[in-house]
Amino acid sequence: MSQTPTKLSRRTMFAGAGAVGAVAAITSVLPSTSTQSDAAAQPVKEMPTRGGGYTLSEHVKQYYKTARS
Repeated sequence: MSQTPTKLSRRTMFAGAGAVGAVAAITSVLPSTSTQSDAAAQPVKEMPTRGGGYTLSEHVKQYYKTARS
């Protein structure tokens, strides 16, 4: 039995390239595990029992700075 070597056709090559591109697009959209572990590593502040929950943090200061303009 002699087997003829199969040729790589353009159609097969483009289908493979399309599949690789689709996998790359999907993996770029999926969340990574490192970002989830970073969020879990930050300590959670306890909520006050009676009011007083407002703190002047950096992002609030940035908001006030941009709102003045």
